[in-house]
Amino acid sequence: MEGGENENGGKKRGCGCSKQDFLPEESFQSCRSYLNALCNTKSRLRDRLLARSADHMELHEIRGRSQHEMKKRLNWWDIIWFGIGAVMGSGIFVLTGEAARNHSGPAVVVSYLISGMAALLSVLCYTEFCVELPVAGGSFTYLRVELGDFVAYIAAGNILFEYVVAGASVARSWTSYLATLFNHDPNSFRFHASSFPEDYSHLDPIAAVVSLLICIAACMSTKGSSRFNSIASIVHLLVLLFILIVGLTKANPQHFSNFAPNGIRGILKASSILFFAYVGFDGVATLGEEVKNPGRDIPIGLIGSMLIIILLYCLLSATLILIQPYYQIDVNAPFTLAFQAIGLKWAKYIVALGALKGMTTVLLANILGQARYFTHIGRTHMAPPFLATINEKTRTPVNATVVMTLVNSIVGFFTSLDVLANLLSLTTLLIFSLVALALLVRRYYVGGETTSSNRNKLILFLMLIIGSSIATAVYWAIGKNGWIGYAVTVPIWFIATLGLNLMVKEAKKPKSWGVPLVPWLPSASFASNVFIMASVDGASYVRFGIWTLLLLLYYVFIALHASYDAAKETTDTTSAATATCLEDGGASQLHH
Repeated sequence: MEGGENENGGKKRGCGCSKQDFLPEESFQSCRSYLNALCNTKSRLRDRLLARSADHMELHEIRGRSQHEMKKRLNWWDIIWFGIGAVMGSGIFVLTGEAARNHSGPAVVVSYLISGMAALLSVLCYTEFCVELPVAGGSFTYLRVELGDFVAYIAAGNILFEYVVAGASVARSWTSYLATLFNHDPNSFRFHASSFPEDYSHLDPIAAVVSLLICIAACMSTKGSSRFNSIASIVHLLVLLFILIVGLTKANPQHFSNFAPNGIRGILKASSILFFAYVGFDGVATLGEEVKNPGRDIPIGLIGSMLIIILLYCLLSATLILIQPYYQIDVNAPFTLAFQAIGLKWAKYIVALGALKGMTTVLLANILGQARYFTHIGRTHMAPPFLATINEKTRTPVNATVVMTLVNSIVGFFTSLDVLANLLSLTTLLIFSLVALALLVRRYYVGGETTSSNRNKLILFLMLIIGSSIATAVYWAIGKNGWIGYAVTVPIWFIATLGLNLMVKEAKKPKSWGVPLVPWLPSASFASNVFIMASVDGASYVRFGIWTLLLLLYYVFIALHASYDAAKETTDTTSAATATCLEDGGASQLHH
């Protein structure tokens, strides 16, 4: 951990951490002050529950709490490759089989296109926020500014949990694919601890070592990480190009004859599964603080990378169908066994190499995103503020990177892939939905400027958009094949969005780059994400509820009081600075 001086100017010893790094706020200085804070929980909840931050606060005062600034070294080229590296992991090699064989058939190409368009809508929403608020917090910052502290805290707490699960899962998958390259069973590369429960008995030191190596790269330099990511992503693309070329030499167009065996429902069900092959770009948005020219580089990087990924996914899925009939595709290893079926057994090594390269860049993007999320949460004091520290030499968030890597490594070392796979969550979709909603609030509501009439109409139309989107998703989830439900819910969504467009005055225009066709595209993004959430299994909702309950307990007993004190201190400092400026101005006028 990084050392330095404490608030009183004294040097820290040892690892550089003290109580003041974890709980420096006034509420935690003594038992009496903490009990007093708990007694004021109700009033503090009223103060902070819907409290919204401001752009200038996030860009200056909050960011200034890190003591040092991150270096602005990234450009649009770096962001494109980070986008490709963050999204294109092993998903294409795993999810395509289940989607094509069990749901969409050859129409898996259409399913990839639909889910890609849904992901692109979310990318557009993220891009506008990232251009306007280029800070490390990503969606946490966007939600904090538009929907308030509490919503941002719950969302960020859940997505950090999912980052840990995803990081540990990818690290263990890295070991599995490495074993494939050497013709070994994955567990032969792990140690078996018979005294541990079965799901935690295969210890994976390779997963931990890979995570630690990625951590070192992420701590040393963001630009260096970008160069490594670019090289690894280029190798990955060359592997995918190989799959396309070799696969097309064995193509049989007749495999597309029964294009959509399960109809539109099968296509949409496959789309909901394949959407998870597109997630990861939200972590790239946390790099906004390190981009040289956010107004130019972020739109080109984020949107450009997503368009490339959509094209590649559609081409790869089409190639798979041309190689092998959809009903013969293996669910677990579709590309590997498809090449074996046409006599190219050696191709499985190329596929495994591509997956390894992809998972390496996903791990890198994962830890970069995790650390920057945690850094900005630490700046707000909703997490221990020592996590907000930026290393003076490397200008990277070393503390947050090391802490999150240790958590990832411990989980990945002990926990089996089966357990981790069952923890796949709806959190990502929830965050995407909230960011789309926050963008609508940002465009149509400005405190102190928007009239009461426009505010009330905005609330009404947003409630209708939310309600109709949820109703459509629920109707789909319960398996109704009729059209009556959609004939009610879809027109309500359309009328509500149209009403928002025609009857509520837009309160804020983006300064440099903005989402086109507002409110239509953000509203469609919200509806599509909620629709896909309907396909998430019930166990994920239970896990989401349990974890959220734990977050609530931490919020009530720790985060609420820490963030309240930090906000109060910032307000007092700002007021004092304003008063000083006024006094200096008055003295100057008297002098003249």
